Amino acid sequence: MTNTTNTTEPVIGGAAGAAAPAPDVTGATDAHRASRPNGRDGRSGRDGRDGDGRKRRRVVWGVMSTREKVVRYVLLVVVLFITIGPFLWQLSTSLKGAGEDIYTANPSFIPTEPTIENYLKVAAAIPVWKYIGNSLLVAAIDVFGNIVFATLAGFALARLQWRFRKAVLGLFLATLVLPGEATIISQFVTVKDLGLADNLVGVALPGMIAALNVLLMFNAFRQIPEEIDQAAVMDGANAMQRLRYISLPAVQGTIAVIAIFSFIGAWDDFLWPLIVLQSPQNLTLTVGLQYLQGTFATDQRMIAAGTMIAFIPIAVIFAVLQRFFFKGVEEGGVKG
Repeated sequence: MTNTTNTTEPVIGGAAGAAAPAPDVTGATDAHRASRPNGRDGRSGRDGRDGDGRKRRRVVWGVMSTREKVVRYVLLVVVLFITIGPFLWQLSTSLKGAGEDIYTANPSFIPTEPTIENYLKVAAAIPVWKYIGNSLLVAAIDVFGNIVFATLAGFALARLQWRFRKAVLGLFLATLVLPGEATIISQFVTVKDLGLADNLVGVALPGMIAALNVLLMFNAFRQIPEEIDQAAVMDGANAMQRLRYISLPAVQGTIAVIAIFSFIGAWDDFLWPLIVLQSPQNLTLTVGLQYLQGTFATDQRMIAAGTMIAFIPIAVIFAVLQRFFFKGVEEGGVKG
């Protein structure tokens, strides 16, 4: 007698197999997938609507709305008016003739009869060309000194290994805390002992190297990858060769920033030349312009013309070096 064992085989096809939901790779059934939104983040569908059928606002990074653009341009106009407005007003005043009232309650921004007579009066009242030459000489000495000495000091602090390097860097940082007025007496005594009082070299000497410029060059040199220096050392390059052929081409923008800052600082300085210089022929432009203001009467048109004469060289220098200036501001390392 044969014993027959009934075994139940799983039904693969048929009605039962067709009715069974097939799980997906995440373990969710078709019914569960149908109940979920179609969006990738599980919150909204592909048609831009959320789970409740409401329209969802799309956020695109880097694209400003109309309101944001309007606010930014309004703020830009306000800042532009605050910064450029005084210079434009001085220019307008310097071009107004003697017959135009500048003290009226409603002054005109545009001169009705523009003239350069005020500039000719400045040249007749003071030796303006002599003062401009003195200021240019002081500024040239300071720019040259800061470019050379700040570059060498910044390279030594950033790329060379020597004893007390960190201590010297700390001293440079500490000097930024002291205001210039705290050391001006000691500077004058030093310049006087060197026999440079009432001398343009004595005016330029304290500004030939600034601690801030040294730190700017230190930070610029530090952004250069160490591997480049190591490869140059393996090829037999010494420190000066690494400075000339590797480091200097990478920090040209920072050097332009230092040149602009040094020129502006030397050109606009008033207190230090006033203390050092006594002879009228040695005065710089900023000190010499004070002679335009009389004891009993003052011509504001002539003073405005003198102010514009002092401002023009700064504008020219910045216009020439502006592309290097912005390159130095955003300079962050070596671009391959």
